[in-house]
Amino acid sequence: MKRPGIAALLLFALWTAPKPALAHKASDSYLTLTRAGSDSSAISGRWDIALRDVDNAITLDTNGDGDISWGEVRAKHRAIAAYALSRLAIESNGASCSITSGEQLIDQHSDGAYTVLRFSGNCPRPGALTVDYRLLFDIDPQHRGLLQYVEAGAASSVIFGVDSHRQSIGGAAAGPFEQFRQYVRDGIWHIWLGFDHILFLLSLLLPAVLLRRGRAWLPATSFGAVAIDVAKIVTAFTIAHSITLTLATLDVVSPNGRWIESGIALSVALAALNNVFPLVKNGRWVAAFGFGLIHGFGFASALKDLGLPTGSLVLSLFGFNVGVEIGQLAIVALFLPIAFALRETWAYRRALLAGGSIAIATIAGVWLVERAFNVALPGLAFAG
Repeated sequence: MKRPGIAALLLFALWTAPKPALAHKASDSYLTLTRAGSDSSAISGRWDIALRDVDNAITLDTNGDGDISWGEVRAKHRAIAAYALSRLAIESNGASCSITSGEQLIDQHSDGAYTVLRFSGNCPRPGALTVDYRLLFDIDPQHRGLLQYVEAGAASSVIFGVDSHRQSIGGAAAGPFEQFRQYVRDGIWHIWLGFDHILFLLSLLLPAVLLRRGRAWLPATSFGAVAIDVAKIVTAFTIAHSITLTLATLDVVSPNGRWIESGIALSVALAALNNVFPLVKNGRWVAAFGFGLIHGFGFASALKDLGLPTGSLVLSLFGFNVGVEIGQLAIVALFLPIAFALRETWAYRRALLAGGSIAIATIAGVWLVERAFNVALPGLAFAG
């Protein structure tokens, strides 16, 4: 590839790289509803919403300095409550429940500061609840609302999305199968929206349809052999991230979040650079296993903030893990036949393998610096 082409590719990679926070952690809010029993008219609630999301909606950073201070948040308490509660409706037995806002606090989650809105509700006709959740969907269709519902001491969970904004909770609707189904779906979307995980997987898959002979990449001759090699890579990655996902989600180990996110970025960069300057020519499954241990901690951050009781957490963990594997296998199933068909072309070996790997390494390098040093590199535009 000529140098002007490389320069253009690097500029494109920098321009289109996802924001560090969005590259790993999707936009989520955490809603908790508590009720003494289905015959109770009183509901209490807590709603944790990322300050960055609130700022996008109603502009908290009034002085435009790039930082959101406690004073700026406190000055917008009424606006925050009005904005959030206007996008939440609760019905009990078909009748609307009144909602009254309470105190507001600040809490830290794995991906930054959140405003904590406490509220209370009164339902004139106690019975089954229906929640209509519409926060941020008009400006971020990928946003999710993660609900923990506690009734008479028993907890269940629901995930709201733009296509599933109205859901019933309690009773059969919150049974184990429904929880499992929702977390499978959430796991699928997490891997599809987790740009760093996708780029790591693609870095391992790009050379899978080629064979390294001396200083050259040659096309593989057998699709079956390629499929076996990819199966080893995917299996190693799956086993590794399942181990650390489980350990981290159950709080057996709790590594520093910044180190984990930096390690994920580093793994992406190294996997991509290995395609351009091959050090590990065979046995990429070993690298997939080693780096998969780090990625598992990253997957866990998507679940830990839910704060579910152990029983529900185990169920959600299993469903989420199944969803991640489905999402991962879908990427492999889509990529591998196309890559095998193109493996003999110059475009694949030079543009996709070499050029694509350089672009991936560049993006990962930006993530690594920003995550490791908690800075935003000046002069770089990011698309989230």
